[in-house]
Amino acid sequence: MFYSSHARGRIAIAYLFLAVISAETRFCFCSKVYVVYMGSKTGEDPDDILKQHHQMLTSVHRGSVEEAQASHVYSYRHGFRGFAAKLTDEQANQISDMPGVVSVFPNSKRILHTTYSWDFMGLPDDENMKIFGHSNRNQANVIVGFIDTGIWPESPSFKDSDMPPVPSEWKGHCQTGEAFNASSCNRKVIGARYYASGFVAEEGLENKFSYKSPRDSSGHGSHTASIAAGRHMENMNYTGLGAGKARGGAPKARIAVYKTCWDSGCYDADLLAAFDDAIRDGVHILSLSLGSEAPQGDYFSDAISVGSFHAASHGVLVVASAGNNGNPGSAANLAPWMTTVAAASTDRDFVSDISLGNGVNIKGESLSLLEMKAKTRILPASEAFAGYFTPYQSSYCVDSSLNASKAKGNVLVCRHSESSTESKLEKSKVVKQAGGVGMILIDELDLKVAVPFVIPSAIVRTKTGERILSYVNSTRKPMSRIFRAKTVFGTQPAPLMATFSSKGPNSLTPEILKPDVTAPGLNILAAWSPAKRNIMYNILSGTSMSCPHVTGIAALVKAVHPLWSPSAIKSAIMTTATTVDKQHKPIGADGGRRKANAFDYGSGFVNPANVLDPGLIYDIKPEDYIEFLCSLNYDDKSLRLVTRDNSTCHGHRKFKTASDLNYPSITVPNLKDNISVSRTVTNVGEARSIYKAEVSPPAGVKVTVVPNQLNFTRVGQSIRFTVNFKVVSPSKGYSFGFLSWKNRRSQVTSPLVVRAAPANLGMVW
Repeated sequence: MFYSSHARGRIAIAYLFLAVISAETRFCFCSKVYVVYMGSKTGEDPDDILKQHHQMLTSVHRGSVEEAQASHVYSYRHGFRGFAAKLTDEQANQISDMPGVVSVFPNSKRILHTTYSWDFMGLPDDENMKIFGHSNRNQANVIVGFIDTGIWPESPSFKDSDMPPVPSEWKGHCQTGEAFNASSCNRKVIGARYYASGFVAEEGLENKFSYKSPRDSSGHGSHTASIAAGRHMENMNYTGLGAGKARGGAPKARIAVYKTCWDSGCYDADLLAAFDDAIRDGVHILSLSLGSEAPQGDYFSDAISVGSFHAASHGVLVVASAGNNGNPGSAANLAPWMTTVAAASTDRDFVSDISLGNGVNIKGESLSLLEMKAKTRILPASEAFAGYFTPYQSSYCVDSSLNASKAKGNVLVCRHSESSTESKLEKSKVVKQAGGVGMILIDELDLKVAVPFVIPSAIVRTKTGERILSYVNSTRKPMSRIFRAKTVFGTQPAPLMATFSSKGPNSLTPEILKPDVTAPGLNILAAWSPAKRNIMYNILSGTSMSCPHVTGIAALVKAVHPLWSPSAIKSAIMTTATTVDKQHKPIGADGGRRKANAFDYGSGFVNPANVLDPGLIYDIKPEDYIEFLCSLNYDDKSLRLVTRDNSTCHGHRKFKTASDLNYPSITVPNLKDNISVSRTVTNVGEARSIYKAEVSPPAGVKVTVVPNQLNFTRVGQSIRFTVNFKVVSPSKGYSFGFLSWKNRRSQVTSPLVVRAAPANLGMVW
């Protein structure tokens, strides 16, 4: 039985209201929303499921039907079973002990984690032509669902010209609401729903949220949908920047919208309702550019893991963002049944030139179209400190920290150490308010994220900033001029891992490598909501942007291979990814200061040119995930609550460890001496083909593959092989290598990640 540690922690908190409460068992008597998860749906009538939920709620409300109905928020009864309700801690605890309940967890809030990017990846730009020799005709039968902030349906990215009729098997709905009627859907956007009950239950109606409908008020949902599946456009640009032809990865795929995210975030109760509907509606792929801030708990006490588990069981591929924390072990969305995406750059930058008085010209990132007409004095913000602020505090240009008499008419050099792009924008407002005419912002995190500043401004890396300050301190009257932003192509190295992109190892199940793969996520131009700003297109950065790139590629694979399972599509994307940049050098990380590894990029940077013909795939059946759970020591009772069948972990276990799941990567986090890990590959290439193993072993580990040659005689044939790992010379922390199956046409590559058993089993990176 799973009752989350977070929820149990809350139970232990004392709340003193009107009643006298025992000193030994103290509960919160205020209500808050909990999700009650009850496992798989096994043919029950949805109305009977709803009735059962009301009976459970009635029992904890002392028989009051009225109170039970008032507490009910959602019932999940299509793709899986469960409900959300307003409960006290004591009631939540009572329900967690009822028969059939898998877990009870709080209604946590999740955070939201392209003209050129598809060209950079080499994808053809004609939506009517063949894609790498494959017919594109079936793309219109692929339905992609987006669980996000909604959509701006009038955007040219979502026009339905020349689109065929909606697929007959589609069971979705176009839900009307504020500024959104039935005609807002079309043959491109074929379904739209919104979910606010979980949000309202937590934050109340008084917390304003614009557009109580599927209409997008923030822009995030429109942006992600157009990256994955936007139509062709002749001239997309952001106030003149990045101008050019644009399209999504699968421009003829259908879009279904599930709006669960509002201005303050996305609540679990709403997310699960969206998953439940999407499974019933008939989507083929679900894209989620969101995740948790806190470390993920048990798989079945996490809404996204629960929803994606049942989506995968129904043949739906779930693609999710890895997160923007940037630290080792910070990757989110860790379940093996979803595809988790990290972010990297392209070779396009948006830069402003900075001209110094000594004749030196420097480039910095910016989206500001404002520029200075002439050079003016440049001043470290620390020298313009005001009031009770210290020079150090003022150097970060925090609100009210600058002395207007010192700042007026000058360019200020400020520092930045936070990850929020809003705070960078705020610094330009602080400088402007103090009378500054320009800003050079030293980004101590080297994020390379361009920002639309309110005065002429540019972001520079720490080393560049120190050069500028050195010049300022070397002369009595330092001068500078900042020019308007412009689009620059050919920046090298590219791709380069984005500094903000969350990294492995997997903090929940280290035997499963996360993230899985990497795609463009830095300064991506795509559709936007004019409700947020009066623009139709915007440039954003984050794994929120890299996720829909993989979603679009997955839609292309689904169109060409409609019978492939979610894991087969995932395998094709992972095993064809590349770990070298456009100059054929290893992809870099931390601003190019080190070589990236599998904890940064997973299997590598996506390669659409090869993904449709991967040669071999690592397929995973739904029952394999049951074996995976058994390897994590789930007992039969817990397992059957999830599956609602006779699944058992007793007897001979197929997987000795979680490393045995037929995953397209192999991770051994605790290698004591030697271990053997098996995998099975299925031939989806030429009927008669021979593959030979090529291994680059992790440092200090001997790797052998048996057999080291695979002989296929037909398409669909599967062959099992074993990878043997043996410690030769233990190295500190994790080491990285790869296994490739190669023939004259294909190279099927899997990362090898190994850590020899350390004396201290704490996280090492």
